[in-house]
Formats: sequence, structure tokens, C-alpha cells
Amino acid sequence: MTLPLRPDRGGFLRPFGCGWFIREFLLGHGPEGSPKIDPDIGACQEDIFYHYKKSIHKAYANDAIAWENEERIKEGKPIYNEEEYTERFEYLMSRIPYKLVKCRYHSFQRYFHWLKQLQWVKFAGKEEVAAMQDYYPEAPPRRYYRLTEKGINAPDYQWSNPQLTLYPERPLQYFREKRRQRKYAKKTPTKSRRARVS
Repeated sequence: MTLPLRPDRGGFLRPFGCGWFIREFLLGHGPEGSPKIDPDIGACQEDIFYHYKKSIHKAYANDAIAWENEERIKEGKPIYNEEEYTERFEYLMSRIPYKLVKCRYHSFQRYFHWLKQLQWVKFAGKEEVAAMQDYYPEAPPRRYYRLTEKGINAPDYQWSNPQLTLYPERPLQYFREKRRQRKYAKKTPTKSRRARVS
């Protein structure tokens, strides 16, 4: 019997997946140190996205410190104590570029739209004025969403890929074939700086 190599949560490069985080956040569990919300009121897409990115940054910083500690052990040095760990964590959090780790807001919106199409999340009935409406009144307000019973009961594998759940006729092989059909242009070789000067 072969065991699947893929990690349970997230994937190979992410400590946890977007779907898992959204579900846990809307359930009010406060995943990965994010704030706990009232599941009946829900939260705005913008807030969920912000806390998701922040949590990924924290996990990234913790992984970097763990790697540094492994290197220190190999060199025969002691690992960071609690004070050094906190100092190093704060340093890394201040240095991680916002766009370093995955998930852009547009991708998150698409992901959330699939959740709405699957009826796993629904409008909670609460709206508030968005900051953008101060200078552009036609902008949409911030809308709060909460989980539905259907979303709570959906299995983990469906939450990890709602697009496949929504469009089962388009499995992963479909997208692989689409990528193969695409023609990518080769980069034109450039002269080195030294060759141009001489």
C-alpha cells in the first residue's frame, strides 16, 4: 500500500491552505494566531485575506528561524533562547516583503467566489462603509460573509480545491494539457555588461 506524499494541510510550499484558513476563520477558531470572530456575524473578504497573508508571513518567519536553529546545531552553537527567538521573529516579520509569499487579492477573490457559487458561504446581512467610498461613493461597501451548513459539512479535500468541486469535468489533467498547448517565447540572449563596454 502506498501512502500519499502530499501533506494534509496546505501543500508542499505552504504551511496551510487558503480553504482551510477561511473555514477555520469563519468558524471563529482564530487559526494560526488570527483574531477569533463571531461565526454568526462573519467577516469581510478583505479582513479574511489580510489575516490569511499575515498568518502565512508568521509561518514563513517561524520556518526560517527553525532552519537557522538547525544550522546552529550543525555548527555546535546553542539554539536561540526565547528572547533571541522573539527578537529574530520580529526582525524577519519586518523584512518579509508583502508579496513574497503566495496569494494575491485577485486570486483570493476568485477563490471566495467559488465558495459563494458552491453555497458554502453566504452574505450575513451586515454591511459597512468602505474607506474607498470616501472619495468614490459608487464603490461597493464591505460585506460580511459567514459559513453555511453546507460549507461546514464539506470535506477537507473539497475545501482545498473548490474549483474542481465546482467543475468536476475539468480535472487537473485538463489544466496540464492547456499549459502544454501554450507557446512560451525563449528569452533573447543579451550581451554582458563587459562586452558592451569594450
